[in-house]
Amino acid sequence: MATSCRGSEDPSAPRDERDAAPRPVPAARPPTSSGSVFRQRWTDLVFVHWAVSPDAVAGLFPPGTRPDVLDGKTYVGLVLFGMRDLRLSRGPVLPFAGRFEEVNVRLYSVDAAGRRGVVFLSLDCNRLLPVIAANGVFGLPYRWASARCDRFEERILYAVRRKGRQRPRSRLWVAVEGEQRSPDALESFLTARWGLHARAWGRTFYWPVYHEPWSFKDAALLLLEDELVHAATGLSVAASSPASLLYSQGVSVRFGRPFGIC
Repeated sequence: MATSCRGSEDPSAPRDERDAAPRPVPAARPPTSSGSVFRQRWTDLVFVHWAVSPDAVAGLFPPGTRPDVLDGKTYVGLVLFGMRDLRLSRGPVLPFAGRFEEVNVRLYSVDAAGRRGVVFLSLDCNRLLPVIAANGVFGLPYRWASARCDRFEERILYAVRRKGRQRPRSRLWVAVEGEQRSPDALESFLTARWGLHARAWGRTFYWPVYHEPWSFKDAALLLLEDELVHAATGLSVAASSPASLLYSQGVSVRFGRPFGIC
């Protein structure tokens, strides 16, 4: 079980954080003055989620965080999307590294101050430079993989295979359906996450994220063959029907400056 820690460098945090309840799930990130470290655009996102017991994944969270729950359940997510226009702050798009496909496995966290976030267990992409930089500087578990996305009108196919000895893979095919709509309560819990928790340099950090509110379309699952979730969690959830399946055309994203919480 991940433990809580004393203190925070977030000036908006409560004076006594140890028993703070999770903050509400807002549709939009409140504006702040934390500046930006990265800017990027996410496109053709497919969110696949399974409900799991908090006890089954509690050991995978960094110190100072714990599983966030809704109606007694937490969730593991498989999220597939296109990364576009990656840049440092207000600089130009990074050459040879600003465009790639990414597949991540993630959990949902809350810290002692009640800040809700995401914990990434793995992030697979087909650009080596972001993998090296994200691992070495920010402690994010990026993995080098072959990854592609093909779109056939309203059908989207993602395929990824990690490079290396074990080479887990994932293949997803969905049909996008219906009109744009706002998220319901469960979908907001899973996607209105305005920060991430990560462990680097012996500390747990919270990294704020800003983008416009989500809008979604429903998606029908045509094919799912996944080994990434099991490789990251040890759970065999991908063989069961997802609790939630969503599609978004995308959002423009800004990452603020991370600050230590533990």
